[in-house]
Amino acid sequence: MEIPVPFANVVLKGTDFGTSANENGDFRLENIPFGSYQLQVSSVGFVAFSQKVELNRARIEFGELELSPSSLGLDEVVVTGTMKETFITASPVKVEVITDELLETTSNPVNLIQSLKLINGVQEVVSCGVCYTNNISINGLPGQYTAVLIDGSPIYGNLASVYGLNGIPRQAIDRIEIIKGPNSTLYGSEAMAGVINIITKDPANQPKFAADFRMTSHLETFGNVTWSPEISEKWNATIGANYGFIPQYHDDNGDGFGDIVNMDRVSAFTKWTMKRKDHRKLQLMAKYYYEDRRNGVEDFMLNRAYRELRGNDSIYGESIYTHRGEVFGTYQLPTKEYFRIDFSGSYHNQDSYYGDVGYAAEQYIGFGNFIWNRQLKRHDLLAGLTARYQHYDDNTVVTQQAESQFIPGVFVQDEWEAVKAKFTVLGGVRLDYYEANGPVVSPRLNLKWKPALWTTIRANFGTGFKVVNLFTEDHAFVTGQREVVLEEKLKPERSYNGTLSFNQVYTVGNSQGTIDIDGFYTYFTNKIIPDYDTDPQQIIYANSNGHAQSWGVNAGISHSFKFPLSLRLGFSYISATETENGETSRIQFAPEYTANGTISYSWKKAHLDFAYTANLVGPMALPEVFDVDELGNLLSEPRPTTSKPFYLDVFQITYTWNKANLRFFAGVENIAGYVQKVSPLSAYNDPNSPAGFSPNFDTSYAYSPVHGREFYGGIAWELK
Repeated sequence: MEIPVPFANVVLKGTDFGTSANENGDFRLENIPFGSYQLQVSSVGFVAFSQKVELNRARIEFGELELSPSSLGLDEVVVTGTMKETFITASPVKVEVITDELLETTSNPVNLIQSLKLINGVQEVVSCGVCYTNNISINGLPGQYTAVLIDGSPIYGNLASVYGLNGIPRQAIDRIEIIKGPNSTLYGSEAMAGVINIITKDPANQPKFAADFRMTSHLETFGNVTWSPEISEKWNATIGANYGFIPQYHDDNGDGFGDIVNMDRVSAFTKWTMKRKDHRKLQLMAKYYYEDRRNGVEDFMLNRAYRELRGNDSIYGESIYTHRGEVFGTYQLPTKEYFRIDFSGSYHNQDSYYGDVGYAAEQYIGFGNFIWNRQLKRHDLLAGLTARYQHYDDNTVVTQQAESQFIPGVFVQDEWEAVKAKFTVLGGVRLDYYEANGPVVSPRLNLKWKPALWTTIRANFGTGFKVVNLFTEDHAFVTGQREVVLEEKLKPERSYNGTLSFNQVYTVGNSQGTIDIDGFYTYFTNKIIPDYDTDPQQIIYANSNGHAQSWGVNAGISHSFKFPLSLRLGFSYISATETENGETSRIQFAPEYTANGTISYSWKKAHLDFAYTANLVGPMALPEVFDVDELGNLLSEPRPTTSKPFYLDVFQITYTWNKANLRFFAGVENIAGYVQKVSPLSAYNDPNSPAGFSPNFDTSYAYSPVHGREFYGGIAWELK
């Protein structure tokens, strides 16, 4: 059955004439001079349609133009690489895209962290064996080197990157754009490992009403509801709410602490868009997020006893209350020249206890970009003024007084396309001014070469600069019983990055696919790495006299057969090391290799979709952690300092009842039931101290799941 493609982009290439189709796929172009034109119609998820048009009379009827679904996603529109809309194939920066449709049919993740398991070279890193905080690692680099954006705005600062990323509901996500490698020129000097840009859904393209519900065999429940009314002829809006509820205490490994973090999470969000003259942009979005997160010993958890026991010095538990508000938007000025303002603001408050240690912190971030863009023959110029204000305060010994800083900046880039679009050069530079560190320059150079129609080679080069925040960098700063030792004032980290990528589109009979191979290298000066090994009761921080480096290769293949079967396979090899005083060691929690794969099949006659997703994580260096004997004395030998490889997978079946606009899904995660064989906690069984309060108690030995197989199922409904 043929269905209309709503809101497709329609342009006459090389001219200023363009429009968007309406919700029925209809469009009209008016007041066009007679002549020859190239009509192009494009929409995310479809192959771009192009047709030569001879306009020699007042009216031309095109009839029905058919767009074919793009199984490879090469013609999807992306914005992250160059801060403006372009097709994946045309971008001089390699951008990978995960769409909401792909997430629905593979594993129905409930938040951003779970959604990224489909990306080769990107993985979740668990930082604490009690509260199970996590972050996003790209190419083996810790999560603090990844810039996370929403609609292009970098609003997730140091404090929010610990817990805030879990509060981004998947149902608000239209697609996720990922760039591996340096991108400091456009998105700030901290985008050292890469950028993850969450593009939210356009209210005008959403069903009037939508709701979904998911439940697991551990009695975890998640739900979403959205309403997308047409407010007026000019305004569309989406208003939604999201919740997560994990109430059950489980201790399958017998260490006396919960294997699954319990939580109550609610969020409300809204997005508004305005139809303006000449398709100029105006969109506003706001989100509020609250989470009550807790875990600990059974007495702390049962019957919500944690509410009275927070901060108790004999019954150990970790309780984190998080309040977070965000607002961001885009406004394109009504001028002939292209000017755009991107802005965002966020407030993050954390009230938490880790055992009897209280950690209270708040952070404000304000951000603004003023962007100018102009096409000059084969040059596409982009320049902007940027300003970032951030305020951070906590009650730790590290923060003697509240820290506020205003960081102004300016950036400029030029994308030059050579004859016949075979060679593209993108050069740019950014200048930020830090009050404590002075001016910081972040250059970039991106090269794209197309030696053949379906062959693309890209090279990226850039630098990075980062000010250390201990709570984000190392969660053991507050959890566990290790003493924090600052030997000196920590200086910023700096990096030099480069990537080289190869992409080949191929056909085999009536099927098609792509091959991607990426090489990457990052060199750090003054890489701040916590010292766990000198004293088992301390974490020692100091500036580095040596260096650190990360290099490796990502390889992937995506293939779509003519019949409804598709697969994605990826493999990454990563070498991440630090060198100090002539000695080289591996950086902790950076796996030597990872692999992932997805195979999906659509049985259209039965309205069923099947998907199997798998992730393999290779060995990684672990901190030196000591257990205690029956008398409470530290053992002479530490636990293994290298993990064993592990394998996690998901199988899902989805049934779509088209007449009722209903979708049912069911699946199983971690089919083999893999769990970390040893507790992520050490010295929890010290007979001389209550559980969790031993001077040797440590939570850092968390590198893989500690709860096994989990079944899930759910239902989703839309009112078209």
